[in-house]
Amino acid sequence: MTLPFNPNQELASIVARFATEDGEHRTPIDNLNLYRQSAATVWQHGAYRPCFAIVVQGRKNLTIGAETYNYGVGEYILTALDLPVSTQVTNVGSDTPYLCFGMALDSERLKELLSRVSIPRQAVTEPVRGIAVNAASPELLDASLRLLRLLDRPEDIPAMAPLIEQEILYRLLIGPNGPRLLQIAMAESQSNRVARAVAWLRGNYTQPLRIEELAERVGMSVSSLHHHFKTVTALSPMQYQKQLRLHEARRLMIVEQLDVGSAGHRVGYQSPSQFSREYSRLYGLPPLKDVEAMRNSVVAAE
Repeated sequence: MTLPFNPNQELASIVARFATEDGEHRTPIDNLNLYRQSAATVWQHGAYRPCFAIVVQGRKNLTIGAETYNYGVGEYILTALDLPVSTQVTNVGSDTPYLCFGMALDSERLKELLSRVSIPRQAVTEPVRGIAVNAASPELLDASLRLLRLLDRPEDIPAMAPLIEQEILYRLLIGPNGPRLLQIAMAESQSNRVARAVAWLRGNYTQPLRIEELAERVGMSVSSLHHHFKTVTALSPMQYQKQLRLHEARRLMIVEQLDVGSAGHRVGYQSPSQFSREYSRLYGLPPLKDVEAMRNSVVAAE
């Protein structure tokens, strides 16, 4: 008897061949990245840009605000706007590493697709969370597999990759998380206004946050901004800005080796004690001890 074809196995095989070392790997296909992690990780803090990603081996936990998402093989995570998150890889080993691929979502391609196809929009009246996990449909897995197969046929990438990416966008739009993409794309939706507020915060996170000015900038009342921002991102605007600042400060200390005072000041903190207090609350350790622990873990892994 012929066993049913399992696209996840071929997807895992392709990702493993092109991502031979731990970390993120760019590919010749614009917007497509591969990921590999050979050991379980502690919680790592960073930001997710708008993307669609499928796990093909292992499992991962993700938290945003007070919410935790757990997902594994055959499931995809969809992020419709920039969000600060914490992640943790689980259930992996050197022989069975965590493998995943992600496709960045291009807003212009999404708008161009929406201009040509009829997508029901009755379900997008109220804002929804800008991140979700679902099982990938056979059609979505098939399109994803055809996209990754192009890595073995680089001469076909310029002609075929944009067409397959468009198909993936279409499958996402007609799937259970379509409303998330629609809300971000529709110019006058509340979620689109939240997305504009998020974009402003990302570009100006070192500046003092004046909620009244931000609400006016995106065409919302203060109360509406607070309500819809938390609905979409699971964070208040102030919490969102704080996480952006602390993530960047941590990067500055670890990667660029800035001292604690300089890193805090660079991201907008005027008070060193406030910076240390909020950093400890997010990462569980004061800045110096956290950075030292991170550097020691890197040395131990080498």
